Amino acid sequence: MVYVTSWDEFVERSVQLYKADPQSTRYCMKYRHCDGKLVLKVTDNKECLKFKTDQAQDAKKMEKLNNIFFALMARGPDVDLSEVTGKEQMEAQPAKKGRGRKQ
Repeated sequence: MVYVTSWDEFVERSVQLYKADPQSTRYCMKYRHCDGKLVLKVTDNKECLKFKTDQAQDAKKMEKLNNIFFALMARGPDVDLSEVTGKEQMEAQPAKKGRGRKQ
């Protein structure tokens, strides 16, 4: 088991691990409320990557990783991941279609 300290490195290595063997790769997350710790684990029975955090802001990063894995599992390992991460940036900007008063 390898605890990866950098989030970007964990995501990159996890995606590489999944693309190498999609049939046997597993992704698991565990949250311990009493400690306030979140542990993410990606394994393919040969290599095991783990990321541990106690920061609340990392929950948003975990959601982004979930979306990446959902896209890889649904569309196959050859999917363009830039469109998966690009959607969240577009959704974060509010639409300017208001029915407010004209000034």
